[in-house]
Amino acid sequence: SDKAAFYLTIIAVAGGVVTLLAWLAAGAEISFAVARLVAVLVIACPHALGLAVPLVASIATTKAARNGFLVKQRLALEAARGIDVVLFDKTGTLTKGEFGIDKIIATIPGNELEVLQYAASVNSHSEHPLAKTVVNEAKKRNVDILPASNFRRIPGKGAGAKIGGAEVLIGSVSLAEEFDFGLKNALRTEADALAKQGKTINIIIKDSQTLGAIAFTDIIREESREALQTLRAMGIKTAMITGDSEDVAAWVAQELPIDEYFAKVPPDKKAEKVKLLQSKGQKVAMVGDGVNDAPALTQADLGIAIGAGTNVALESAGIILMRNDPRDIVKIIKLSKLTYTKMMQNLFWATGYNVIALPLAAGALASRGILLQPAIAAVLMSISTIIVAINATLLRQQKI
Repeated sequence: SDKAAFYLTIIAVAGGVVTLLAWLAAGAEISFAVARLVAVLVIACPHALGLAVPLVASIATTKAARNGFLVKQRLALEAARGIDVVLFDKTGTLTKGEFGIDKIIATIPGNELEVLQYAASVNSHSEHPLAKTVVNEAKKRNVDILPASNFRRIPGKGAGAKIGGAEVLIGSVSLAEEFDFGLKNALRTEADALAKQGKTINIIIKDSQTLGAIAFTDIIREESREALQTLRAMGIKTAMITGDSEDVAAWVAQELPIDEYFAKVPPDKKAEKVKLLQSKGQKVAMVGDGVNDAPALTQADLGIAIGAGTNVALESAGIILMRNDPRDIVKIIKLSKLTYTKMMQNLFWATGYNVIALPLAAGALASRGILLQPAIAAVLMSISTIIVAINATLLRQQKI
């Protein structure tokens, strides 16, 4: 709109000069020709054109903040209206991310506390939500946490450490499969059954021997169901991405329900799934809260971070949700569409006004006795600017 206002100013000045010369060439009096020049210069309204977009954008940003989300990049809000699919990270976004231990399974029955002890000892060095849950459970049961050294993370799969000279690993079933640690048939059967109920399974391995497993439960947000239902009603596809097993992902996808899901996705592969959706010609919004979501947030056409998430995720996103409420995604898209409509209305008015007013000011209908005096032109110019401003402020009253 700033460029349009600049060009309109050039057109108005050039049009005014041409009008002056044309009327003089036609034999009009100098006073009449000058009056036409002044009318053209006065009635041209670059102010309205210059305000058409920035004023609406400013009001939209304020409205967004009042509704619980911050617009870091104006282009991000503009992109929201064209989104075809919303890709949600599962943990902490669609689910509450508040894990509880559902069951501890020991390869040797009766050794459940030993399984918990080794798991907590490794996890005492980790900030992962599952790790914190294990450590808290150990403290609750008065289980001693053993000194651990050489702690290391295994991205997307788990972690490991040295405990009393033994190498201890804790992580997903895929971690055990990667290191070729066989699972006892009974343990595998029970773990698979729990996974199909939506439980997240961690396997604990000590010196290549499977000690047991821990099953975690996470709670699906009720708001997630409402948000997904509304998005589908708006014609927007929904998708979920998670590092959890196929069984867990399938259970959550069925419970919500959700159109498409990607399971067992390592952190460094999430951006590739966004690219996959984009390769189908879809505009993708990614919603996440963790460090491992940052590349996907950057790759997406619209990156949306949960306000309670990590700093890296917040830096990578164009819009930040201040609440962990997926329903705010719907509000973002609705606000984007309303903002675009207001911008188009203002541009249409400001452009249409000048298309009609400039020829009248130049005296195009003077032969029919229709002339705009400079004073009237000044009033019309002011009215045009006021109309654009009032139309923009109406955005404040609209519900999202």
